[in-house]
Amino acid sequence: MSYQIKFEKTSSPKQKPDQNNLGFGNYFTDHMFIMDYTEGKGWHDPRIVPYAPLSLDPSTMVLHYGQAIFEGLKAYKAKDGRILLFRPHKNMERVNISNDRLCIPPIDIDFAVEATKTLVNLEKDWIPTAEGTSLYIRPFIISTDPYLGVRPSNTYKFMIILSPVGAYYPEGINPVKIYVESNYVRAVKGGIGYAKTPGNYASSLKAQMEAKKKGYTQVLWLDGIEKKYIEEVGTMNVFFKIKGEIITPSLEGSILAGITRDSTIELLKFWGIPVTERKLSIEEVYEAQANGTLDEAFGTGTAAVISPIGELNWNENKITINKGKIGDISARIYDTITGIQSGSIEDKFGWAVEVK
Repeated sequence: MSYQIKFEKTSSPKQKPDQNNLGFGNYFTDHMFIMDYTEGKGWHDPRIVPYAPLSLDPSTMVLHYGQAIFEGLKAYKAKDGRILLFRPHKNMERVNISNDRLCIPPIDIDFAVEATKTLVNLEKDWIPTAEGTSLYIRPFIISTDPYLGVRPSNTYKFMIILSPVGAYYPEGINPVKIYVESNYVRAVKGGIGYAKTPGNYASSLKAQMEAKKKGYTQVLWLDGIEKKYIEEVGTMNVFFKIKGEIITPSLEGSILAGITRDSTIELLKFWGIPVTERKLSIEEVYEAQANGTLDEAFGTGTAAVISPIGELNWNENKITINKGKIGDISARIYDTITGIQSGSIEDKFGWAVEVK
């Protein structure tokens, strides 16, 4: 499908932040992408406009029923000046998986990638170059009908905003402490756990705040039925190395199919390291730690890339993994993926997409 993107340049450029003190999600670039959907007309009127607040009717459906989805990916500036995206088509494919679950009309994947590239190229001076920094890209879609009945909306906005960011976790690549949640549940098979939608994150906040009070960075969720099987951390998929094998929970409809997760599995297979997707109980992990066969654990996600797990707390039973240090596999995956993302090592998989 062919679209022509209109462009309105800002008349008030912002001062760029100190790239050594960015944090995550604190600053936003000068422009944003917007595209509208109207039933009977389809997606239309793609445009790049100055970053500004939205004007929404108080009855706008997304505010009441949460019919919305979002994505997250990053842009990097290579040392040779190239601007690179990491597997953007996979993100836009996942947009449509989420769209389908939330009854939102599908987007044109190729055009969504082109719109992202156009916006990033326009804002390329916002891409930070300090170690561990990048330009975070947030595509999202919201329902916009002014209506209080419960049904799918007939109108939507597809938007993309950009934010220069540093490390997601204050620990950076150092191991994080994770609290295993045994009371609250986030999702169940048949629900919306596999979609990237705000409701999944809203349901995680209570447990997250309680874990933070106890000194933990994130929550590790167990399955919503038996509260026995490991699912995912709030912002990451998880991997455990047990008896030389890398194990990650299988995708069974309640956890997000992470793109960094998929990339990690591909890398491990390429290196000839045994990797298995299956159900994994929290008891099995604790037993492996007790008998000395749990070598390391780590999370994967766009925001953090790789985040080693140094401690788990399950029902106040704490274990330290790999002496609280980053493991060899975690470090190798991190170095490889970030090297491909930044263009500093050869991309043998065709994952890096150049913005021109």
